[in-house]
Amino acid sequence: MFELATVASSVAPVLQNGAEAVEAGGPALDANAVAALAVGLAALGAGYAERGIGAAAVGAMAENEDLFGKGLVLTALPETLVILALVVVFVV
Repeated sequence: MFELATVASSVAPVLQNGAEAVEAGGPALDANAVAALAVGLAALGAGYAERGIGAAAVGAMAENEDLFGKGLVLTALPETLVILALVVVFVV
């Protein structure tokens, strides 16, 4: 695990630079940081959704093996969210 002091010491300069930028009238984060944050949050949300869908799909397939195709499609569906986030980052 990360130590809190290590994380705080690495995040503090970023927050200080962001505060100075806002005081100067500019954005707190540059475009690359915002893009990384967007893709990261999309991946986190997709992983959270896939957790529940995967468990339900495996349970359904345990009872009826004919549901494999539907379970596979529904499990892969949240991953398209991350792909779309990456497309937006590279297109815009």
